[in-house]
Amino acid sequence: MAVKEEERVLPLLPLRGLLVYPSMVLHLDVGRERSVKALEQAMVEDDLILLATQHEVQLEEPTPEDIYKMGTIARVRQMLKLPNGTIRVLVEGLSRARLLEFLETESHYRVRVREIIQEEVHDINVEALMRSVLDHFEQYLRLSKKMSPETLSGVSDIDEPGRLADVVASHLPLKMEDKQQILETVEIRERLETLLSMLNNEREVLELERKISQRVKKQMEKTQKEYYLREQMKAIQRELGEKEGRLGEVEELREQLAQLEAPADVKERIEKELQRLEKIPTSSAEGGVIRTYVEWLLELPWLKQTEDDLNLKKAERILEEDHYGLEKAKERVLEYLAVQKMVQQLKGPILCLVGPPGVGKTSLGRSIARALGRQFVRISLGGVRDEAEIRGHRRTYVGAMPGRIIQGIKNAGTSNPVFLLDEIDKMTMDFRGDPASALLEVLDPEQNKTFSDHYIEMPYDLSKVMFITTANTLHTIPQPLLDRMETLYISGYTEIEKEQIAKEYLIPKQIKEHGLTKENFQIHKEAIRNVIRYYTREAGVRNLERTFGKLARKGVKQLVSGDRKRVVVTAKNLSKYLGPEKFRYGKAEETNPTGAATGLAWTAAGGDTLTIEVSVLPGKGKLTLTGKLGDVMKESAQAAFSYIRSRAEEWKIDPEFNEKNDIHIHVPEGAIPKDGPSAGITMATALVSALTGVPVSREVGMTGEITLRGRVLPIGGLKEKSLAAHRAGLTRILIPKENEKDLDEIPKSVSKELKITPVSHMDEVLKLALVRDPNESD
Repeated sequence: MAVKEEERVLPLLPLRGLLVYPSMVLHLDVGRERSVKALEQAMVEDDLILLATQHEVQLEEPTPEDIYKMGTIARVRQMLKLPNGTIRVLVEGLSRARLLEFLETESHYRVRVREIIQEEVHDINVEALMRSVLDHFEQYLRLSKKMSPETLSGVSDIDEPGRLADVVASHLPLKMEDKQQILETVEIRERLETLLSMLNNEREVLELERKISQRVKKQMEKTQKEYYLREQMKAIQRELGEKEGRLGEVEELREQLAQLEAPADVKERIEKELQRLEKIPTSSAEGGVIRTYVEWLLELPWLKQTEDDLNLKKAERILEEDHYGLEKAKERVLEYLAVQKMVQQLKGPILCLVGPPGVGKTSLGRSIARALGRQFVRISLGGVRDEAEIRGHRRTYVGAMPGRIIQGIKNAGTSNPVFLLDEIDKMTMDFRGDPASALLEVLDPEQNKTFSDHYIEMPYDLSKVMFITTANTLHTIPQPLLDRMETLYISGYTEIEKEQIAKEYLIPKQIKEHGLTKENFQIHKEAIRNVIRYYTREAGVRNLERTFGKLARKGVKQLVSGDRKRVVVTAKNLSKYLGPEKFRYGKAEETNPTGAATGLAWTAAGGDTLTIEVSVLPGKGKLTLTGKLGDVMKESAQAAFSYIRSRAEEWKIDPEFNEKNDIHIHVPEGAIPKDGPSAGITMATALVSALTGVPVSREVGMTGEITLRGRVLPIGGLKEKSLAAHRAGLTRILIPKENEKDLDEIPKSVSKELKITPVSHMDEVLKLALVRDPNESD
């Protein structure tokens, strides 16, 4: 195939987003000043101009480097000036030309080019390529709806292979780089092969587009068909008055779904369940199961939450209004509010309020909710032994339902309530699982963000919930569960605190509940104190409130019967309403006892005093322990006994007393189980008193464990024990030296009236507890 080349000098017209092939005839709109001057220069000469495409369409003033080096020599057939100043020109492509040199660049581009003229040569390979190009172009036109069928007939009549390649390329929506590649491919067979590859690629793209379009169309048709049928069904149901049908239920649930504030995955799950519900016959029992499940998902507050009231002064006022004392618990709540106000987002703390019954643990939780401005939820865990109570039942079970946690959240209506788990120390376990272990996920701030209930089967965020648990004692709570909670001890109240609580809270409450007024019912201050001392003996105020309720009922009866118009309860007439005194208040013992010592004990109901009695009887050294003592107290008795034997000579005790006598140690109220590591020094004191005959001071109480060498070990529950000593009328208590750090917990009103003496050895205990030294003569 012969190629003729001839050099020419021509004006250059840069094209933007357009490429002209030889044999193409088309209109161009020319507006740039430099391009207009190039056209004028071409018309002055022989109407010839070089058309070359610029690389970037956006360039307004392209430089020589911005223009492709292969263009098309074209003849300007016609020029027409438009009203807006643009020139519309008709050009006809003649031949390819390679740009060699820019001769002028000022007013317009004038370049030297080498014109490339090819002779069309036919051979069998070129003919085969031409047929393939036409076949692929025909398939492309069949798939493409942007070209008319007449385009193929116009292309099929072309005999010259080079011209065929150029015309087909001009009809394809190719990238400018691909069109330029066709223009720069001078060799005809290579040009046809390149075009064939591009045609094949374009045809595959069109087929893929057609498949996607058909798939989308089918989906749209299916959706439209379902919508149309659903609307028809609704119309039929409206005509028949069938509001209770399955579709009516689903429509109602879908309306609720549209208004639900929930994560996208929750909404997607509900929609899937609704689609299942639509397909299930009305008579099927499974439909009811699915509906109940969907209703639970719709009613849960997934994203709804109340805004915390972060006014610290207001919160402090509310806590003071509702409770007297409980300073540590109140301080912790105010700290939480302060941090929340500072950082705006804090994981819900998990507080464990530990204390005897009746001290206000549950009501404190309610007050915390009021102070925060949150909803309050309370569930009791006492006696719970089934794991499903916490995590819910699987939906496969008949009568399945969510656990108490999710039920409480639903009842609260918000995702950040104050959630009180009452009596957490009274959970048990059996073959149905361990609910305490199930609570580990609930009460772990790092895990409860994705709490999983067996019934809901969707992660629920509990991290915004403020969990509060209550317990009477800690030793029955599993250690892993206890580790996840912040423990706040709420000890018993002093007599002074009980008086204040009675005046400010209990009596006004009972007056209101019984329809009385301050004018027709009064209780004197002395009567209040006597009720506390002689009719109740507890760490909390529950029985105290119950007693005031009894007084109020007596008063109502007298007022209603007309016996009196005004009832005044005084210290003198108190027994008339409540009967004889139930407890003896004052000294633990009337006289200084021999062989008996007053110990201080801690119980789940608060502190209490415990008298330990020792009798020395003729015998053969038998040690008898009675009073339903636990293993720890029995061991304390053995240790005290061994210590006294080792020091017998110092205290003028017969060294062989254990061989000649039987020792009987008894703790009264034998029906009540007693155990704990704090009765050692009390037993030792009672033993020494019984063996030496030296009385123990009736005003002294003591607590502490003893070692075989006579050391006094630390104990727990010092505050409760000191309150018990104060209630019993003791004036001095002996405590282990190592418990001095706990003295700050004792109320000032108690520490003022009690002389608290730390001791580190049994010798110090005996000096203070016995009325005289055992070595001194009587």
